[in-house]
Order: sequence, then structure tokens, then C-alpha cells
Amino acid sequence: MVTVSTAAFYGRTNLQLGTLRGRAEALQSQIGTGERLARSSDDPAAAARLRALDRRERLSGVDAANANRVVTDLTLADQTVAAMADSVIRARELALQARNMTLSDSNFAQIKTEIDNLRTNILSLANTRNAAGHALFGGEATGDAYTQVAGVVGYVGNGVVTDTDLGDGQKVQRSLLGPDVLEFGGTDIFEVLGNLSAALATGGATAGTGASDALTQLDMGLEKLTATQTIIGTRQAWVETIAERRVAASELNAEEQAELGGADLASTISKLQELMTVLEASQASFVRLSGLSLFDRLN
Repeated sequence: MVTVSTAAFYGRTNLQLGTLRGRAEALQSQIGTGERLARSSDDPAAAARLRALDRRERLSGVDAANANRVVTDLTLADQTVAAMADSVIRARELALQARNMTLSDSNFAQIKTEIDNLRTNILSLANTRNAAGHALFGGEATGDAYTQVAGVVGYVGNGVVTDTDLGDGQKVQRSLLGPDVLEFGGTDIFEVLGNLSAALATGGATAGTGASDALTQLDMGLEKLTATQTIIGTRQAWVETIAERRVAASELNAEEQAELGGADLASTISKLQELMTVLEASQASFVRLSGLSLFDRLN
């Protein structure tokens, strides 16, 4: 009977000390990690909410990656359209020169060479590839957006541009179709420059007349490119606005996570200090009690 009581004393004391040590280790872990919850059972409601917040943050990461791809493509599209506009502006300058009926056929030939080069440059720009290797203005089709056969340039992309999800139900198109950029007034920039080149090759009055006709069409083409840049700029601004909202939501998300799962460092250190005092006192008390002569006699 005495032996059982002594064993019970040791068992109960060890259990109490073990519990205290476990609590101390948990507080030390909170201080080290900054996290209040080590297990879901510590606070089931808070743990469930933290899991929901974590899923939201991961989905936000996917939306951010989509937005980055959109920004990359729209930036490339803006730069490409700006380069096209530069070529059209140069073509207009040349058409103004060619409208002068006093130029020689040799002069017309020189202008024709540069017009042909500008047309080739615009074709190359129209087939610009995005980061994924697809034609920027070709829709969802593989390969080039435009091809040239026997001097005639034609659109070979498709008419599909998939919306990209930015999160919270917001979507945006990453680019535009070639015809939306280069077609105007029932024609396109390639046909306009091709006709101008043919007129310049003929020379004389035909060259001058062809240049005059081209000027009006080039102005229309430049207006279309300018409108395209406005559309791209509007989309870029929208993506930026969505990104700002996402950052703000992420910050609120992080704050709630910290409130739910984060440890209050000052309070946790204070609790640990109190617990260590109790633990040390309990250990000292156990040592004293276990060394009493009464226990020696009982054993």
C-alpha cells in the first residue's frame, strides 16, 4: 500500500512536470516561429479561417502570374504598334515628297525602295512573337499572323483572342488581332504601301497621283494605330488598377493571418517566464519532497 502511494506520487508529479515542460516548449516554439497555432486543435475555428486565407493567397498568386503575362504582352504590343506608327509616319513623309510631279524617275525609284523596306518592316512587326512564342497579333493560331505570297500580304491568324482571368471576376485580352490594328477603310497598310510602290515604279504623273492617293490612306492608317495604342493603354491601366487592389487585399489577408495565427511576442515571452518560474519551483519542490526521510522510511 505504501509502495503504491509512493509510485502514485512520482507518477503524478512527473505528469505535472511533463505538462509544464510541454507548455514551455510550445511557448518557446511560438517565440521562435512567431506562430500561435502549432496544431489545428489549438484553436479549430482560427485554424479553419487560416486555411481559407492561405487558399485565397495562393489563388491570388495565380492571378498575379496571369496579370504579369498580360502586362508583358500588352507592353510588347504597345511597343510594336508604336514602331509600326513610326514606319507609317516615315511612309507619309516619303509620299509627300513623291507627290511632287517634278521629281525624276530616279527619285521615284529611290523613294520606292524605302517604301518597300518600310512595308517589309511592318510585316515583320506584325509577326512579332510574345513570350510564349506565338504571334502577338495572330489570335490563338500557331505560326505567323501574316504571310506574303507573290508580293501580296494576307492575314493567316484566326479571330480568337482568349480573355485572361485577373481574379475577382475581372478579365482582359492580352493583345489584339492583326486586322484590328492594320485594317481601315476597306483596305490595310500592306495594300496601301504596295499600291504606292507600284505607282512609284511607273514614275511620272502616275507616281505623283499614287502618292497623293496614298497620303489620305496613310493618314487613316495612322489614326487606326493611334486608336490601337489608346486601347492598349486603357487595358494596361485596368490591369494596374486590379494589381493595386490585389496588393491591398493581400496586405489585409496578411494582417488577418497575423492576428489569427501570429504570436504576441511580448505576451508569449511573459507567459514563458511565468511558466518557467512555476516549473523551476515545482522541480525544486519535487526534489525536496522526494528526499525527505519519510519517503526513505516508506521505501
